[in-house]
Amino acid sequence: MTAPNATVAPRPTTARPTSTVCHATVTAARLVTPNMMRVTFGGGPIATVGSGGYDQRVKILLPLDGEDRPQLPAGDDWYQAWRAMPEALQPPMRTYTIREHRPELAEIDIDFALHGDAGPATRWANRVRPGAVLGLVAPAAHHQGESVGVEYRPGAADWQLLVGDATALPAIGAIVESLPPDAVARVLVSVPAEDDAQALVAGPGVEIRWLAEETGVEPGDRLVAELAGLDLPAGTPYAWVAGEAGLVAALRRHLLGDLGWDRRSHYFGGYWRH
Repeated sequence: MTAPNATVAPRPTTARPTSTVCHATVTAARLVTPNMMRVTFGGGPIATVGSGGYDQRVKILLPLDGEDRPQLPAGDDWYQAWRAMPEALQPPMRTYTIREHRPELAEIDIDFALHGDAGPATRWANRVRPGAVLGLVAPAAHHQGESVGVEYRPGAADWQLLVGDATALPAIGAIVESLPPDAVARVLVSVPAEDDAQALVAGPGVEIRWLAEETGVEPGDRLVAELAGLDLPAGTPYAWVAGEAGLVAALRRHLLGDLGWDRRSHYFGGYWRH
């Protein structure tokens, strides 16, 4: 029996992790366009993966040479555990976007922009086959808080502007295909070649323009010129702009400086740098 007015110690609780750190197995891989590989990951571990939005970023951990799967960081703080791993065991880490999440099937798709053999992720994607395994750090499916790695928040905007390069295309594609049938949007995407345009499903109010890269022309400058020639819709806009840092900076200067848009209302993400 507990004495009157006695303080009862709370039962210890164990906080459930907000991230899933798991091995992810490839179940399918196909070229969507000549420079974009779509990789499907499935199986039990993927059932523990959640997604908080259409531009949900995740971390992938790549196998080292000679490994069939990477060693995963252990412990509650996966990032500090990864940093503390010996160099000989530390898997290369890169950031990617979930292109499509099918929780009912325990599947996710991740699109890899192919750049020859320029880095460990594109080298892996160039050779990927069903059964290949990499490491995945993603939001936990049970986590109900605000998801880390999600920036697309259009609020009550009247229309949307989505601009980026091939590295932003997985998020742009997921956003476009999530829009309601009456949505109004202008979409500009810089891709390596004309054959890299994708068939995105969108309503009649969504205008998509594909710009193949040209030698000697900065993609950011070309996108700004294309944007300057557009007849933009009336009403409150929301811009989501991502890709190479120089491209994003050029578009940010145009939208905030030349057009006077409020910087607090839009997203500008430098995914990589030349």
